[in-house]
Amino acid sequence: MIVSMHQPNYAPWLGYFYKISQSNLFVFLDDVQFSRGGYTNRVRIMRSGKAVWLTQPIKRSFGTCISETEFSNNDWLQRHLDTLNGAYKGSRAFSDTWPVIKNIWKHAPCDSVSTSNIFIIEALTELLEINCRFILSSNVDTGDAKSDKRLVRILEKVAPKGSTYISGEGGAKYQSLNTFSLAGYKLSYSKYKHPKYDQGSDKFHEGLSVLDALFHAGIKSTKQFIRGL
Repeated sequence: MIVSMHQPNYAPWLGYFYKISQSNLFVFLDDVQFSRGGYTNRVRIMRSGKAVWLTQPIKRSFGTCISETEFSNNDWLQRHLDTLNGAYKGSRAFSDTWPVIKNIWKHAPCDSVSTSNIFIIEALTELLEINCRFILSSNVDTGDAKSDKRLVRILEKVAPKGSTYISGEGGAKYQSLNTFSLAGYKLSYSKYKHPKYDQGSDKFHEGLSVLDALFHAGIKSTKQFIRGL
């Protein structure tokens, strides 16, 4: 069994979905502290040839976990649709992609950052025909375990010994291979090679929202990007 975990980020980049595609089970870390300046409530898109931030407005409260982080207003969904329309209406695959994206954003819940982002990620995962099961870390009892020990505790609750945990490359800074191996799990790091496609700009920008690939390259090509083809 292959398991991966991550915070429920907003309309994340291709590498996020690649990690999901490589997993049998994906755990949304929805009960970790919301981090300002990260990717939980914002992502970059291409507009007028430049990479710009698309940011969800939130109520700021120090120490609040993602599942309890609320939006400061609920009109952001329509405003973001307007921004996406303006940014990508001239892109090659816009006519095919726009109705699907518009429908997802129109139906996304607004009670918290977590529920909204999870809804969007799961809908995009279905669109990309990725077969993976999702669970929430808030539904897993891990006691007072912290950092990578908490990740191991989650694995012990949801996956049999011998399973592989796929981490993002950034996890190498704080995760101990020994912690996972002693618990009976294999630790591996997701190494995604970002594809290049026509973004309508002289300079290619990596790490933009998956939406950028969907609007510029289309759904079929984005499915191939996710699978590393």
